[in-house]
Formats: sequence, structure tokens, C-alpha cells
Amino acid sequence: MKHKSILLFVAGILIFSSSTFAQYNPEITTTDLQKQIGFLASDSLKGRKPGTPEDGVASAYIRDCFSKAGLKLLFDNGFQKFEIVSDVNPGENNSISFDGYTATPNVDFTPLSFSASAKVAAPVVFAGYGFDLDLDSLKWNDFKNIDVKGKWAIILRGDPEPEKQNSAFIAYGQERGKVLTAKDKGAIGVLLVTPSDIEKKDVLMHTQYDKSPSDAGIPVFSITRELADKLLASMNYSIATLETEMKDNHKPVSLYLEPTVTATADVVKTRVIAQNVAAVIEGSDPVLKNEYVVIGAHFDHLGMGGEGSGSRAPETLAVHNGADDNASGTAGVIEIAQKLAANRSQLKRSVVLVAFTGEEMGLLGSKEFVNKPPIDLKKVNAMINMDMIGRLNPATNSISVGGTGTSAESDSLLKILETGRPFKTTHSTDGYGPSDHASFYSENIPVFYFTTGAHDEYHTPADDVDKINYTGEVAVLEMVYDLSKILANSPRLIFREAGSKQAARYGRNMKVTLGIVPDMVSNDNNGLRVDGVRKGGPAERSGIVKGDRVISIEGQPVSNIYDYMARLGKLKPGQVATVEIIRDEKKQLVIVQF
Repeated sequence: MKHKSILLFVAGILIFSSSTFAQYNPEITTTDLQKQIGFLASDSLKGRKPGTPEDGVASAYIRDCFSKAGLKLLFDNGFQKFEIVSDVNPGENNSISFDGYTATPNVDFTPLSFSASAKVAAPVVFAGYGFDLDLDSLKWNDFKNIDVKGKWAIILRGDPEPEKQNSAFIAYGQERGKVLTAKDKGAIGVLLVTPSDIEKKDVLMHTQYDKSPSDAGIPVFSITRELADKLLASMNYSIATLETEMKDNHKPVSLYLEPTVTATADVVKTRVIAQNVAAVIEGSDPVLKNEYVVIGAHFDHLGMGGEGSGSRAPETLAVHNGADDNASGTAGVIEIAQKLAANRSQLKRSVVLVAFTGEEMGLLGSKEFVNKPPIDLKKVNAMINMDMIGRLNPATNSISVGGTGTSAESDSLLKILETGRPFKTTHSTDGYGPSDHASFYSENIPVFYFTTGAHDEYHTPADDVDKINYTGEVAVLEMVYDLSKILANSPRLIFREAGSKQAARYGRNMKVTLGIVPDMVSNDNNGLRVDGVRKGGPAERSGIVKGDRVISIEGQPVSNIYDYMARLGKLKPGQVATVEIIRDEKKQLVIVQF
């Protein structure tokens, strides 16, 4: 009956969308934008979280708009389907027991989202804060006086300097990094404890999905201080006394404990099917129609919000409508598609229109598109991305265009187009950015990233249709339309690198960089694929190329993006290190100077 209800819901929405777009005006109008944004950002679509029935309704609606405008649908009737992990939750078989005591799931302990599902019976050691740091400015080794091989490690979250806002420990305090260090030392499981300096109440961490489907390879639990104290009782210690001793003396404390802990970690990954929507308008030139301009925007948002969703109001469970982010950009793609289709005889190159899903979960949709493209990416002249274009502020009256350094011609093209617009335009040269154009820039494609900027309602339930500046968006879209026509008809742009191809959020605490675009979405845990190489960076100088898979740094295994960042965090500028890669199914060792 549940499935029948969903089908009826979807059918009802599709009937509405079809009737809404049975006729359309090919011009870009505020009326059309109000209809499109109003539908996509309606409460009935519940925030368009990827893989939900409502996400499916949104994608069908966009496909319907493309089809009625006369576009040729790509992939499977317009849909590029792919599997994603949308959530991770505790399963039904989690347990911890020792010395005849059986702990209670969700009260005394819970597995974390990056825990492996496994059963382990082993002795226990207390390993302080789980650090192994030997830097010029910071030395702290919680493993110096203990052997954790084949054992559980109890590790405190945080660091011994919680009162220092600029503590050097902060860069090394992430839980995944601590678990990796313990695993490197031979631990076969980790029990994380939240000290009172982080949380006065003795509560468990949330098993919230951190948007990476890769796990740690060993079981990882959050346990209460009360449960940890039971494990420490035979040594006449408590978490509170150990915490105080380490902070007061500023020295590690490590202990071998008496109990043998038998535990089962059971985490369940929810896998769902998400889908991009793509269509093409064929160019009129017999030769140039085999080249392309790509115009895109993401249509997904944060669903109902909550912990781990990306909401700036995580305590509020409510529909995050995402009117500006990014129903505005999606409506822009639909409007541009309709106007270009009505004037297709004026287009020499073909134009691909695509609505991406999974952007809020790490550019999943655009990454899937460039990894499995329906066209030859080497024949793409440029990619235009629209993300949050609906809030032109009358006070500043300015929009931003990113990626202007990614071709030799970008700035001059824009300067011509800016003349006579009812707004000012600022340029940002960097090709990388927090949206889907980054996936195309990684493929050496010139990009243009249009946005009217962030605002107080960003990633909150208040990002709603009543705050959209529809007149302002029409003006933005007229400029995007004019740019698309130029890109479809003018000589090919000359790509050039403009800024790092690596997301800044993955490297802000790093002292060194390898100079690659890392694969941030793979869940196979068999190394980190290199999705791009920065010109002149350490990787290129060492012979690492796109498509290689990094499996170790300085002899320490790398399974995923988190392992990779933890390994980099231990290196120093100027250090020469070994990096093991797999290329064409063969292992190679390269020497890299960072």
C-alpha cells in the first residue's frame, strides 16, 4: 500500500506539471519563473532530497519541461540514473559486553556512520586523545607506551587544550583521523568518548551520515563516559580523572585495561537511486553541431533538514524549500532551454541542458555526468552553471561570475555582455568553487558560474519563494542567454588553469598539498582515484596522472579521501615522501617532494 500511495502522489504531481506546461512562452518571463520556482520549492516536494519520491517528481517535472520545449532527451528518456548512499543508521544487531555486563544500544553506546560492520572480541587499552604527532611545533604521542595491536582503543574526542581557540591540536582532532591513527597502530576497534569539556551532559554522538560512503575498516563506537568508567574501574581511574591529569600535566596518559570487550557493530547504509535530467538542442552547423555548450544547475536541496543535512538550522525539522538554492537556477535552465529551442536555427553548436541532483551531498550528480557523459567532453566549448540566481539585492545590485580565468577569452566576452545590464558584475577567476561547475573545470573545460550570492536564509527553512527577486532573475537570465548564444557560435575558447582544482574545504588545515583533484565520492575503499592533476604541482612533477589511484603515502595505506587528508596532515613542507599508486592495474612507487 505504501508503494501505491507513492505512485499516486507522483502521478498527481505529474498531471499538475503537464497541465502547467502544456503551453509555454519561449521568452524569459517573471510569470514563468514564478510557476517553476513555485512548484519546485513547494512544500509538497519536501525539500527535494536526492533519492526520495519528491526528488523523482522534481526530475520528472524538469524532464517534462525539456520535452515540451522540443529538446532531444539524453540517457534513458532524459534520466541519468545512479546509486548513492543517502543515509547511514544503526542496524538491529549492535552489542557491547564485558565481564558479564551487557551495555544498552542507543543508551550506553552507538556505532558511528563510518564504522565498519564487524564483530570483535579483544582486550582494551586507553589511548588518551589518540594523537601521534611529531612536528616542530607540536609533539604528543598517546601510543608511545602501549601496544594497541589486536586491541580495542578507548580514545577521547577533542584535545588537551579545549580553551585555546587557536590550538595547534585543532587540525588533528577529527574523529576519522584519530580512528585512522589507531588503526595504523594495529587497533581492531575504537571506542570514542566525549569528554566533559566538549559536552557537559554524558551523551552519545549522533550516527549522522558525514556524506562519505567509505568506512574506517574497523568498528567504531561512541560510548558514554559512564560506560567508559566501567571499563576503567579496575584501574581506579575515570574519564574525568584522566582528562584532568592530561590537561594539567600536558602529557599523554595510556593504560592497559583488564576487561575483554566483545562487540558487534551493525550499520546499515541506505542506498537509493538518484537521477540527473539531461537533454540537447542540436546545432544547425553540419560540423559545429558535434561540439557543445553545457548549461546546468542543481535541483536537489536538503529535504527536511536536521543533523548532518547541511542545514544552518539543524535543530529545526521542517521543509527546506530551497527556492533560491537552487530552484532559481533550475528554473533558469528551463527558461534558457525554452528560449534557445525556439531560436535553434541561430545556434551553430549543440547545447546540452542538464539539471543535476546530489550537489548538496558533494557534487554527486555533476561528477556522475562527467564520469559517464552522453557526449565527448573534449568537444565542450564551455559550461555555464547557475546556482542561487534569484536574490539580486537592490542595495548592492551586483551579481558574481566565477571561472573567468578558465579561458583566455572569458573576461573580454563578459565585458561586452555587461554593457547596458541593470546590474553590476564582479568577476572571480578561480575555476573551482562550491558548485557543479567544479566537476567540469576538473575536466579542463572553461566554466562560467553565475550567482547572486548568499544570504541569511541560505540553507534554512526560510529560503522560500516570497523572497525571490523575479525581475532581477529575468535580467540575469537574459545575460546568460546572450552568453550561451555567443558560446554556441564563436570560435572555441582556449582553456587555461585558474586556481587549484582541489576544494579548499579539504585542505584548509593542510601544510602541504599533492596537487590533485581527489575523488571525494567513491565508496569502494580501494584507494583514492586522481580525478585531475594541477599543472606544476607536486603530483605532476612526480609523474602522477589523472586516473591513477593513490593507495599509500609513506607506506601508510590510503583507502579514501579521509585517509588521504590524514596522511597529508602528517607531512611537512619540503618533505620528500613515497606515494604508491595503481596505474593500469599495476602498482608503482613515485617519489614526491611536497
